[in-house]
Amino acid sequence: MTENQEFINESIYDQVRMGFLSFEEIKENIIEEIEDNGFEEEISKDWAIEKIENEFKSLTEESKNWKKPTDTEKLVKAFDELCKNNIIALHKAGYTSGDGHNEAVEVERSLRKQNVISDGYCFYHEQDLARAIQKENPSLYIAFQKVDNESDEVTIAVGKQIVATLNENGLETEWEEVPNKRILIPNFKWQLLYDENNRDLEDYEKTLELLIQAKN
Repeated sequence: MTENQEFINESIYDQVRMGFLSFEEIKENIIEEIEDNGFEEEISKDWAIEKIENEFKSLTEESKNWKKPTDTEKLVKAFDELCKNNIIALHKAGYTSGDGHNEAVEVERSLRKQNVISDGYCFYHEQDLARAIQKENPSLYIAFQKVDNESDEVTIAVGKQIVATLNENGLETEWEEVPNKRILIPNFKWQLLYDENNRDLEDYEKTLELLIQAKN
């Protein structure tokens, strides 16, 4: 493959392996990416579609041998438990840490309209997720904080609660109990195959529902 084909193929790999998008959505994204980069003469739509189809086939075959529960399933369960314990826990919250913190604040605003104030929040973003799908040394970072908080003691308490919940769900963690350091889940392998019947982890209505139910 040429350098540009490698670039597009990597994007296909990431989008399929993250498991959040359908075949049609990825096809639309990739064709747009080819056009935006001016690769049309070098990379045909047929080539791109074939690569997407092949990546879905490969992941589907691999999924038949995934050990259950997968790390992804453990994380989803841990995040749901955190929500039930008044910690906002967001999946794929934007592309950067700044995006993630902003999304957590938006969820907090929605909560407060229901007269609920969270005890903190945590999230991973798309760049974190890209590390969790890599072939060698996959891992996942979890950022955390509490809205409107300036106390290191409060921040550390939030971090401890998140670490405890992750550990209880079978996920190893590395964190030095430092307020400005993210929690690392080493050896974390993201395994998710897109299925239209699956819960949409980016739909934060479920997150809000769990948080509000816990307070009622």
